[in-house]
Amino acid sequence: MTTSVRTPVPPSASLTDQGSFSIAEMSARSGLSADTLRYYERIGLIDPPARNTAGRRTYVREDLDWLGFLIKMRSTGLPLRALREYASLRRARTEAGAGRRKQILLDYQRDIRSRIAALEVCLETLDGKIDNYEQIERKLAAVSGGDSAAS
Repeated sequence: MTTSVRTPVPPSASLTDQGSFSIAEMSARSGLSADTLRYYERIGLIDPPARNTAGRRTYVREDLDWLGFLIKMRSTGLPLRALREYASLRRARTEAGAGRRKQILLDYQRDIRSRIAALEVCLETLDGKIDNYEQIERKLAAVSGGDSAAS
């Protein structure tokens, strides 16, 4: 399942400010579709939310904060497998689990730093190529400008 992220509504936006909100409001606030929210619940990334008297999901601010973390981690490419382990350890709330959660983040931080370094090298290559084309354009402009001045 692919996760589509829409532009989230800022937390200050007035949807429901009673402390809880529906799946549609959670979707609007997080930028995730309702289907993605249900999927994340089904695979254990988010805890099953409370239900109102009509049996509908009701989310709270902590759920939104947790989703914000998940979205950031997914946007960097952290695999669902690692996020599921992290979420499971988060629910367990043990000292050993906290250490493992930290290790998951440290490992991934190293990976991100490595990818950033590789992207910096790619960016330098692009900058060099662009500079080269700008020099070519300046030379061509000087040549064509010189021809029109002689006419």
